[in-house]
Amino acid sequence: MRIDLHTHSTASDGTDTPAELVRNAAAAGLDAIALTDHDTVGGHAEAVAALPEGMTLIPGAELSCRLDGVSLHMLAYLFDPAEPELAAEIELVRDDRVPRARAMVGKLQELGIPVEWDQVARIAGDGAVGRPHIASALVELDVVPDVSTAFTSWLADGGPAYVQKHELDPFTAIRLVKAAGGVTVFAHPAAVKRGRTVPESAIAELAAKGLDGIEVDHMDHDEATRARLRGLAADLGLLTTGSSDYHGGRKTCWLGDYTTDPEIYGEITRRATGAFPVPGTGGSPRR
Repeated sequence: MRIDLHTHSTASDGTDTPAELVRNAAAAGLDAIALTDHDTVGGHAEAVAALPEGMTLIPGAELSCRLDGVSLHMLAYLFDPAEPELAAEIELVRDDRVPRARAMVGKLQELGIPVEWDQVARIAGDGAVGRPHIASALVELDVVPDVSTAFTSWLADGGPAYVQKHELDPFTAIRLVKAAGGVTVFAHPAAVKRGRTVPESAIAELAAKGLDGIEVDHMDHDEATRARLRGLAADLGLLTTGSSDYHGGRKTCWLGDYTTDPEIYGEITRRATGAFPVPGTGGSPRR
């Protein structure tokens, strides 16, 4: 069984619609994928409607958090999206995305970059606007050669055009997701190329408050980092996952590049009580 627990669609900053995402996952030979758009569950219904027979969807989201001034992402799986307190917090984060993106565009303009808000809004479409859309605009303008360079040169935490947004305290995120019956996994915790990361002592504190796992096998972790994280997870009793962090054509990672052990996936589903994996019964049959 091939399982990818971290993907994005046009509901946030991916380039595949939710329907295209599940069909592409089936074509890539995956058996199960989690749809984990940033701070939204808006793509779930479309993904379920298009889910090919033999493919399973794990409903989720990637929650924006901040700890001691460091931005981090928390993957949340199989939670009840209607749980009022969690839904309200996610809405606060999502609603701050537009003013924050507009402020970043303004900063870039002050720095002499001829980016316009209408261009960023066009790229984002109906998705939850964010830095990847601004990065794509910079690529369109030939300011940078690719999205990754846009982040490292302009948009990363602490970069010249960076603007902070409303983000959840990760301890609060864990508490709320658990109250909604979900499971939490710290996404790419040692992705130093993205900016500052939290120390291992912080991961231990999060584990003590109910964090379920850490994402180990990820394109932004080299082999030595993965080995170190596996050791940390073993010491803390955390689950370890692997995922592509697929964004369609926006990033150079592909569905199924990294996957999660079926036993780990089984443990995630056993712990969850807020929602259930959705088996494909419609859409296009798998080939």
